[in-house]
Parts: sequence; structure tokens; C-alpha cells
Amino acid sequence: MSRKYEFVDITPADVAFKAWGKTLDELFANAAKAMFEVIVNTEQVEQRIERELMLGGEDLPNLMFNWLNELLYYVDAENLVFSYFEVSVDESKLELRAKCRGEPIDPERHELRTHVKAATYHKLRVEKKDGLWEVFVLLDI
Repeated sequence: MSRKYEFVDITPADVAFKAWGKTLDELFANAAKAMFEVIVNTEQVEQRIERELMLGGEDLPNLMFNWLNELLYYVDAENLVFSYFEVSVDESKLELRAKCRGEPIDPERHELRTHVKAATYHKLRVEKKDGLWEVFVLLDI
């Protein structure tokens, strides 16, 4: 699979993207990477700090919503940005475990892009198409 995610033009107040994965693990990791690309150039983010996350959801879209917003918590509360995501999704239990690696935001070294307030439920969908998982996410900026 060559494409991991792409940005979609919606409105000036929002940023939207689609992400793909052969597995749910890959899908959730690629969605996180796409969201962080909105915030910062992830190529400049070193993997110096690790955070482990465990969370659940009511269904796959809710799990994606919880995942992305939990990651944004670290941006706002700890000033961290991530560039590496090792994700394990248990579809039957609707649970996610992840290791995320990154570092504190450093305006001297990082190309800062757009502040993301939240991932939204608006048009959020997670589905399997032709053997490939796809998500559509709208971010409030």
C-alpha cells in the first residue's frame, strides 16, 4: 500500500483527511500520523519520549474519535508531539493499546503548522472497502 493518508479540502475552519490501513492497527496509526502532520512536520520529531495508551470505544468510529482526542490531550497538557505509533486494536472488545513516541514541541526545531482543537464526529466513518480499512476524519482547527 503506497498511500497512508491524504488531506481533503472541506472548509477553512476544518481540516479533513482520509487514512488507510491493511489492518485496523495500521489504520489507527496512519490516522494519528495524518493528524500530527496537520500540527507539525513529523519528520522533525524525534522519538525521545514514550507514552502508552489504553482506551476503549462503543464502536469503531467512537474508538477512532477517542484515540485522536486522547492524543491531542498530550499536545495540550504536556506540549508533546508524536511521530511514531505502534497500535494494537482488539475489534471484538473495541479496545486499543498503543505506544506513541515523540518529544516536547520546540519552535526552534519544529515546523509548527496548525493548532488542532479536536477530532469531531462530523462525517466520521470507519469502514472496510475492498479489503482495505478506511477512515474519514474532520478536525476542528
